[in-house]
Amino acid sequence: MPTDNLSRELHSYLVRIGLNPANLSPQMEHYLEHLLYLLPPEEEEAVEHYYGLFGCQRRSLQEIAKKLNLSQEDAMERIDQCVRKLAVTPEWQMLKQTIDK
Repeated sequence: MPTDNLSRELHSYLVRIGLNPANLSPQMEHYLEHLLYLLPPEEEEAVEHYYGLFGCQRRSLQEIAKKLNLSQEDAMERIDQCVRKLAVTPEWQMLKQTIDK
């Protein structure tokens, strides 16, 4: 789990959306897709599968690590880095304001 507040907020949001995709409006889904496009494709895919976003089957850390050719620890670190990278973007800050309303 991410350690800083910005990353924790995004992590919590992604967990909620992954568990309850019906709570995501089409507009918010569009914004979230654009946020994830800021990542390189393999990292975007890892995040989508880790959280189970956009109808993707949630995958275990072991499966994600194998696909990335990393240890599970390194794969988790990479996902945490992705969340941190996205959490500090103006795009997430704007999206977060929309969620908070």
